[in-house]
Amino acid sequence: MDIQDNIVNKVAQSGLLTIDLANFAPTQDIIAYDIKDNLFHGLILKEKDFREFVKNHDWSQYQEKVVAIMCSTDAIVPTWAYMILANRLAPYAYKISFGTKEEVYRDLFLKTIDEMDYEQYADQRVVVKGCGDIHVPESAFVLFTSKLTPIVKSIMYGEPCSTVPVYKRKS
Repeated sequence: MDIQDNIVNKVAQSGLLTIDLANFAPTQDIIAYDIKDNLFHGLILKEKDFREFVKNHDWSQYQEKVVAIMCSTDAIVPTWAYMILANRLAPYAYKISFGTKEEVYRDLFLKTIDEMDYEQYADQRVVVKGCGDIHVPESAFVLFTSKLTPIVKSIMYGEPCSTVPVYKRKS
């Protein structure tokens, strides 16, 4: 008898369902549009100059991109300026949001997790993978856990061979 015949993969036989939230990460390009470049001396938005810029700018460069509209300076920007940018970007961009690239990435991530079909996880023992090459915001783990809790038998965090228990349904 070969020694290989005696090795049992207990992880494979455990009935654990491993889920890597990185598989739900946004894949679209996110481009930040920083309105600070339109500010006079980095402080003031001059309406006439801004409207001239908007009229002449090549908006096609944002075709099929996710655009994060933001202001990286401490200037007070009127709301209508962001609205004008959104209006000009709308025919080109895949999606337009207000915030930094990181905030928009998180929002897209959460939207995907929020809209998932969770019935596939009913009565399962779930391990939510913790480490990987793709950044998963903590808010994604929180939302995913809150959605799983009412329907699964258990939730663990980590790898099947080394998990941290998070939740176990009482029998």
